[in-house]
Amino acid sequence: MKSKELHIDGIDKIILSYLMEDARTPILRISKKIGISGAAIHQRLRKLEASGLITGSKFEINTKVLGYKTLAFVGIFLDTASKYSAALNRLKEIPEVIESHYTTGNYAIFIKILCRDNEHLMSLLNKDIQSIKGVARTETFISLDQQINRQIKL
Repeated sequence: MKSKELHIDGIDKIILSYLMEDARTPILRISKKIGISGAAIHQRLRKLEASGLITGSKFEINTKVLGYKTLAFVGIFLDTASKYSAALNRLKEIPEVIESHYTTGNYAIFIKILCRDNEHLMSLLNKDIQSIKGVARTETFISLDQQINRQIKL
């Protein structure tokens, strides 16, 4: 069965661009700016949610305010590919692991972790991540600065 391709028009794109910039933008403000009713915007948003294009909305937390100042990416080498599921389940238990990717290339798993400082990072690596059964070794990259943080342009 061939899946139906989603069609989003210019008005959908404008609505989405406002909400991608700030998900708390009032629908009434958007409706006044683009000249269609709030009800029409709600209907379009329901259609986009039903299509699976919109998967939710969220607040962004400034983690530095909470004391998390070190962001790192860790490439994880597994001794065998069969250890992937077990290693992933263990990584899910570590709250500082905020993203995980199953990748091609050198690493079996590539994770993004958030730590208070370099000592916290070292502790996580030594005590939590490298002790996972099946983890052969890790390679760590500390982010010095994030210059781009965006979603795909519509």
